[in-house]
Amino acid sequence: MRHAYDTETVRAAEQTLMRELPDGALMRRAAAGLAVACGDVLRRNGRVYGSRVLLLVGGGDNGGDTLYAGARLARRGAGVRALLAAPGKAHPGGLAELLAAGGAVIGTPDGFGPVDLVVDGITGIGGRGGLRPDAERLVREATAGRAPVVAVDLPSGVEADTGQVLGPAVRADVTVTFGTYKPGLLIDPAAGHAGALRLVDIGLGSVLPARPCLEALQYEDVAALLPVPGTESDKYRRGVVGVAAGSRQYPGAAVLAVSGALHGGAGAVRYAGPGADAVIARHPETLVHPGRPAEAGRVQAWVVGPGLGNTPEAVEAVADVLAADVPVLVDADGLRLMDTGAVRARDAATVLTPHAGEAAALLGVAREEVEAGRLAAVRELAARYDATVLLKGSTTLVAEPGGAPVRVNPTGTSWLATAGSGDVLSGLAGSLLAAGLAPRDAASVGAYLHGLAARRASAGAPVAARDVAARIPEVWRDVYA
Repeated sequence: MRHAYDTETVRAAEQTLMRELPDGALMRRAAAGLAVACGDVLRRNGRVYGSRVLLLVGGGDNGGDTLYAGARLARRGAGVRALLAAPGKAHPGGLAELLAAGGAVIGTPDGFGPVDLVVDGITGIGGRGGLRPDAERLVREATAGRAPVVAVDLPSGVEADTGQVLGPAVRADVTVTFGTYKPGLLIDPAAGHAGALRLVDIGLGSVLPARPCLEALQYEDVAALLPVPGTESDKYRRGVVGVAAGSRQYPGAAVLAVSGALHGGAGAVRYAGPGADAVIARHPETLVHPGRPAEAGRVQAWVVGPGLGNTPEAVEAVADVLAADVPVLVDADGLRLMDTGAVRARDAATVLTPHAGEAAALLGVAREEVEAGRLAAVRELAARYDATVLLKGSTTLVAEPGGAPVRVNPTGTSWLATAGSGDVLSGLAGSLLAAGLAPRDAASVGAYLHGLAARRASAGAPVAARDVAARIPEVWRDVYA
């Protein structure tokens, strides 16, 4: 499991650890890890000895980490030059060590010539807002030659705690972060500036609190949560998921949601709605009912919403499902048709799966506000609707009321931006709910498998939602194995 902590928590942990260590030891640990990472980048593109490294150095500890790492690279034979974004505030110890190792300070990038690596140490986790005009100009000039960029702790100009980018910011090829991940490294749009992530252990693990603010499932976490049938399992014990989706206008949504549920491990799928003929033609194992969900038979969880349209029958279907005493996942048209009071009044679990536009409508804000502040949006939705919320998009986030860590999905791909992929995800997560997974687990495991299936199906090329659904059993087997 990857864990991320906010700035305040990280700073408190650093202060605790520094009281236990010799003066400067924590910074030197960070600098050592940073220098190793920079050396790895240089070796991939040539060698460390004789390479040309340009440091962009801000004031404070972030700049100190950069200077000490630059000194290490200089002692390995690299030509290291530092551009000081705040000359009067450069870390004195780091600057002295760089100069003693043979590094130098220059006034402009033009004074150095071609560069093999740029190290961004302008602002640290305490930076707020985008780059200031002078720093933006410095970055633009330093990166004009397209040399790889390594960011120190996080790219300068992005928001560490929220993932927002409120102005100009560095775009790094690699970000070397210290002690723990920061939320902005895992959440777009800031995550899109971070490049490949490299975590350097500086000993914070022993002093950080047990509960992070953000977490990301990894292979072994998902494998441990997958509901694998035992010797005494039958189709009912494995979970029966109901799907109320599709319409005469959008029968494909019903087919795709059912496909996601069947491939997601449900023991059986009951379909209720006007798309019964399309569903049974594609998936003859489905138990279909052309009428209301309340009349379809017993299920362990419901999925409602994809492709329902805006008819009185659609409104009735959403109300039926929300009145059920089993876990419910609401997606697409269901989000628009659901009654807020009915959602909040439910005793059984509810999972909402909006994309940014639907989330904006539920919150009464502009879509751009949700996309710029995804973490705040998913937390607000979970609190307002007293439900688990899976916010789809460039970074898929899962939040639940009560303060549990928000989960970020690490397997997303832009190839999922295709019609019907959300319908498949709904069915898949619904099948996991029916199998007995907790709402947050069902949503985050569903998103993880969905992302892997899309990567496998696309292999860097356009992919259709039906192909994503077909690959779910394959990635399930790989993860579990």
